[in-house]
Amino acid sequence: MENLRICFTGKHEVQLLGAPVDAPQPQQVLVQTSKTLISTGTETICYGRLFDPGTHWDDWVKYPFATGYSLVGHVLAVGRAVTDFKEGDRVAIRAAHQSFVITTPKDLYHIPAEVSDEDATWFRLATIAQNGVRRADHKLGDAVVVVGLGLLGQLVTQYTRLLGARQVIAIDPAHNRLVMASAHGATTTLAMTVEAAYDEVMRLTGDAGADVVYEITGAAPVFAAALRLPRRFGCLLLLGDTGKPASQHLTPDVILKGLRVVGAHDGNPPALSTDHAPWSHRKMAELFFSYLGRGDMRVSDLVTHRYAPHQAAEAYNMLMERRADAMGVIFDWTQLT
Repeated sequence: MENLRICFTGKHEVQLLGAPVDAPQPQQVLVQTSKTLISTGTETICYGRLFDPGTHWDDWVKYPFATGYSLVGHVLAVGRAVTDFKEGDRVAIRAAHQSFVITTPKDLYHIPAEVSDEDATWFRLATIAQNGVRRADHKLGDAVVVVGLGLLGQLVTQYTRLLGARQVIAIDPAHNRLVMASAHGATTTLAMTVEAAYDEVMRLTGDAGADVVYEITGAAPVFAAALRLPRRFGCLLLLGDTGKPASQHLTPDVILKGLRVVGAHDGNPPALSTDHAPWSHRKMAELFFSYLGRGDMRVSDLVTHRYAPHQAAEAYNMLMERRADAMGVIFDWTQLT
């Protein structure tokens, strides 16, 4: 068997690269992939090298760069010492876009029967969004603004409604993104830039501003404009990881209004749950799966594009040219044969 990986081999260059698939060692599991989800923000930044020299992005993206981190498949074989998984189990794992994965049981997530493979591919983005929502320290009845309604923005919209927000004001120039946000919990949608939205946000919040504002665009100039939107002693949660951090600037709002500016990143949660820090990646993924299974969250209707792995160049070029037209973009690895 050959493991095929989707790799960036240069700026705007992508190839399927192959390598042999080994049999699993006693403590390992071999997974055959069914679906993977593109992290459209992160992966387009990497594909187009949309980052400044010397940033952590520059240190990370080295060619050939195996892209992606949300994979779902089934267990094809297990080592003789593995007891937690068996052949045929459906599993999710943080791994790049590829046809097979050899891993250890501790890195695998069981997928409940009521959750589809496509829905399960959202688990990594769901834990990133959930970590951000937890760091915002919400209170029942908060007025929330979500700036940027890409994948993370759609998930944050759903999480904040689950937490009991009285208002979820969604801001994005792309009309189709706002339609999706409205169908998933946004109480008001504003088809405009964050700069233009200030007066309307003030009107909607009684001139107070929002309790929590999420800046999830990944566009450096948006940060300063978003700082105008929280109320006094409110919070701005920075969830979009820009490729140009030196272009993000504080404004007098931080001091004059006593704002909390909170950063949230995939690396924040603990590796293992403890009494003091219970919400590990695993616990958050399991919670997401339970929300999907109960119908408290929906992602199936957020999928807009599906590609076979050999269409990777087409997929990434589409995202570079028409990203606002896309939301969930799936690679279907069952189309390899």
